[in-house]
Amino acid sequence: MFADLIIKTIISTWPQSRVRMKQITGITYLLLLAGVLVPSLGHTLPQTNRDNQKQLHDLRSRIDTLQKNLDDKKSSEAKAADALRDSERSINDLHNQLTQLIAQQKKVQTKLNHLQHESAQLKNETITKQTQLGKLIYYQHLAKHNEHLQLLFKQDNLDKATRNFYYYQYIAQARSKNIDDLHSQLTKLDTLVQASRSQHQSLEQLHNKQLQQKQQLELEKKRRSEILTSLSKEVSHQQKKITQLKQDEQRLTKLIEELNRKLALARQKKQAAKHKSNQAVLRNNKLPGAVEQKGAFAALKGKLRLPVRGVLLNRFGSKRENGGIKWRGLFIRSTEGSEVKAIAKGEVIFSDWLRGFGNLLILDHGNNYMSLYGNNEAVYKQVGNKVKSGDTIAIVGNSGGNAESGLYFELRYQGKPFDPLGWVKIE
Repeated sequence: MFADLIIKTIISTWPQSRVRMKQITGITYLLLLAGVLVPSLGHTLPQTNRDNQKQLHDLRSRIDTLQKNLDDKKSSEAKAADALRDSERSINDLHNQLTQLIAQQKKVQTKLNHLQHESAQLKNETITKQTQLGKLIYYQHLAKHNEHLQLLFKQDNLDKATRNFYYYQYIAQARSKNIDDLHSQLTKLDTLVQASRSQHQSLEQLHNKQLQQKQQLELEKKRRSEILTSLSKEVSHQQKKITQLKQDEQRLTKLIEELNRKLALARQKKQAAKHKSNQAVLRNNKLPGAVEQKGAFAALKGKLRLPVRGVLLNRFGSKRENGGIKWRGLFIRSTEGSEVKAIAKGEVIFSDWLRGFGNLLILDHGNNYMSLYGNNEAVYKQVGNKVKSGDTIAIVGNSGGNAESGLYFELRYQGKPFDPLGWVKIE
């Protein structure tokens, strides 16, 4: 069936991401409109086999041309998606570098404060020693004066006076050397203080430079995202052209049967969406705490907390808007930049960008249990890092081409996803 071939080609060649699957739904709607409008045209088609063959040949030629154009645009779309991924990775790397730089600045500032305090103490000690030396020199002068008097009146005390004079002179020399040592140490401290200040200024300049780089990357990310959106619209428009091609009577009949099936499926989806809208909206307001985990992960069933604050937009196992694909986890709508917490202790086994999931982080909790955190603006942990319950592991974003900011969250056992709502408490 030629119409079936067209539809299968449209669906099979479309990259499977959330945004693009929504566009497929839009294309299907256009096909449905075509199914309503085209029947009246079937009576005007040429009745002879030759005319039908020519119509079919022209139709296939046009489809081939449009399909080639569509493939070119899809290739450009894939390249734009890769460029956007690179921008998101670079922003994530700069995020981590800025965090490390801030920590380094704090250490340098602490060291600088300590050196300045020690320098002030040495200055005070030097002033005290200088005062003591001045008094000692004064007393030495008095002693020398008394020595001359003793030479005039009491010649027998000459030896004692001479010893006292040399005693004062020895103490004065020792104090003078001590002050010289303090001056030398103070000079070294001043050198260290200046070096620390210079290092702090260099770090501040580097911090400002990296902030500028991050702003430029954000602008580049926005530009590439706009390019990707524009290409996606062009692809959607090209799909519309293909789906609006007329079919001969036999192929049109089969296409209408296929579209009727899609209409029935759309009604089912509409009923399912209505049923879903009637479900109570769940909002999570409490995050995992920094508590010591005792026992295995399985013992935490019913005690876990969701990793972010926000509104749950779906249920595990429910059908997505794009068709028969079911949700394997939860999407929690949350404010961009909100902290993402680890639900329990574990080890990071994946921390990278992944198509459809954006900046993704996976924790291994042992005994074949894993938790997945996707669509992050930035991830703070790397492969091999150990985390505890309540640790900040990422911040909320919309990476991976998601329509709105939030966190995609999964729980898995032996590689298979299961319903997180059976394991968490929501308050």
